[in-house]
Amino acid sequence: MCGICGIAVPAGSGRRIDRALLERMRDELKHRGPDGSGLFLDDGIGLGHRRLSIVDVAHGAQPMASADGRHTVVYNGEVYNHPALMPELQAQGVAYSTHCDTETLLHLYQRHGPDTPDHLRGMFAFAIWDRDARSLFIARDRLGIKPLYYVFADDGTLFFASEIKALLAAGAVKPQLNRSAFPDYLANHAPSGEDTLFAGVKRLLPGHALTWRDGQITIRPYWDLSFAQPVDPRPDAELIAEYAERFREAVRLRLMADVPLGMFLSGGIDSAAITAAMATLVDEPIKTFSVAFHEREANELRYARLVAERYKTDHHEVLVTPDEFFGALPSLVWHEDEPLAHPSSVALNFVSRLAAEHVKVVLTGEGSDETLAGYGRYRTTIYNVALSRRWQSWAPGVVQDAVRNAIGTLPRTSRLRRRMLRTGLALKADLDTLYFDNFAVFGRQRQAEVLSEELRAELRGVDPYASAHAAMAGGDADTLLEQLLYADIKTYLHELLMKQDQMSMAASIESRVPFLDHELVEFTARLPERLKLRGTTTKYVLRQAMKDKLPPEILSRRKMGFPVPVGEWFRGAWKSQIAEFVLSPRALERGLFQPDALRRLVAEHDAREADHSERLWALVNLEHWHRIFVEGETVVPARGADALAAAGSR
Repeated sequence: MCGICGIAVPAGSGRRIDRALLERMRDELKHRGPDGSGLFLDDGIGLGHRRLSIVDVAHGAQPMASADGRHTVVYNGEVYNHPALMPELQAQGVAYSTHCDTETLLHLYQRHGPDTPDHLRGMFAFAIWDRDARSLFIARDRLGIKPLYYVFADDGTLFFASEIKALLAAGAVKPQLNRSAFPDYLANHAPSGEDTLFAGVKRLLPGHALTWRDGQITIRPYWDLSFAQPVDPRPDAELIAEYAERFREAVRLRLMADVPLGMFLSGGIDSAAITAAMATLVDEPIKTFSVAFHEREANELRYARLVAERYKTDHHEVLVTPDEFFGALPSLVWHEDEPLAHPSSVALNFVSRLAAEHVKVVLTGEGSDETLAGYGRYRTTIYNVALSRRWQSWAPGVVQDAVRNAIGTLPRTSRLRRRMLRTGLALKADLDTLYFDNFAVFGRQRQAEVLSEELRAELRGVDPYASAHAAMAGGDADTLLEQLLYADIKTYLHELLMKQDQMSMAASIESRVPFLDHELVEFTARLPERLKLRGTTTKYVLRQAMKDKLPPEILSRRKMGFPVPVGEWFRGAWKSQIAEFVLSPRALERGLFQPDALRRLVAEHDAREADHSERLWALVNLEHWHRIFVEGETVVPARGADALAAAGSR
């Protein structure tokens, strides 16, 4: 795991690459690679690299050049089929100077050029400079596990980096809010397409490759997930057995390292399943790491301990207080580059710091929900679509209005009222209403209520769900469940992976995600829907595959997400966060929101008339982001395990 960056300048532009500027870009990523650094400068190209040594620790320094000097690579990630590819290439006469996958990447590119990503099984973002062709080839892994951002300037200069802050350090853009991406952020926790919250900064989409040649760029997809293949007709028992074996293989591949490994153990079925698989593949006790809060409703350590006890792991825990949580927030917004989409990001960073005291690599359970229908919103939406269509075709309009009005008269603090307002009895039958708006942070109507008149007029016609709509229109998913899964794999999954990457890399450790092995994902897509969502049971195939390997309490648990009591904190001792970052003159004077609408939002939350936890979290983080990146407020990066002692680890 590393940090990469670079600048490509077209011939005749008059622009020269400043070595000191390239070093600033590179060293802004020091937390991603504290073990070493490198720089490559040639006519029209500059490449930078920070290294976190995982495989072939003594060698593999980057940028790495081919033996003939024609190709030079900077690379972030792990190619898990490297141990298989290396002997194949050697049998073809390739001479290796190292044992690292970086060199394999170079040799593959010399043979396959732009088709190189097709041969890789792993997580990666890399850039390869071709001196003779004066071209730069950049690719990102299929699911977007490793990040890659870029700025394409008007004069044809290309800047790229693992994190946006390196682009800002290069002066590639002036940091300012990308207003056209703002509705997407407000609705979906984070911008979900190629745009970022920074004007002029793009992300290379997962499964895409970019080629720069003398001031021109072309971007193409090289992979997509297909649901169109015939569903496997074999009996369920055979499919479950094959899933179990493929999952175990995905875990085995991710144990490739020359440094200690561990496991983030939350107590949910995903991390528990990986722990169970790891236990059959290693001889020594697995090191497991868990995080929780003191509040009872946000402490699931007992479930993690059940798994740790079952597999006799070397278990470590950290408890986070509200003081520590909010104290870390500014530095973690800096690490994330954009507002933290989820409060669980803070907890993830604390457990990453804990893990960094013991290991350099951890496995984690991201990706299971989006491939195996783990979120409750999938089954809720399928039910709501059916209910709404039947209700609206059967009940006369006057009856529908009467029921809707009756729901509206329930007490505003009533949980029943809040639940009924989100069902097909109260909502239109279209998917935008029943799914996107129903589960958005700020849906379309909410945005109309809170945005300032000026911004609302400017953004009129901007679709906050454009990326998801494009995904659903462009894929080959047939059924409603497949369409929802595909849309989330293309959008929502990305923000979770960026949280995982940046919060772990802030502590200088590498995280690996077995559920997103692309061969496992492709197999899962072909499984019958009954093996993903069966009645109210989610992730059916995984639960069956693990039924003799995990405690019953883990197998039968409903999905909780990662509970963070931020809503209660905003009502109580940490109401000051709302006063400063939502309602203060400094926040309101930005002109993005209607002050009275925000005051109503806060009042409703305080009075428990509504749960606006997610909305207030989004607003608090947005203001932190403005102050840090747009206004240049200084924060101290949360690097390494420096602050861990204060977090009460044991």
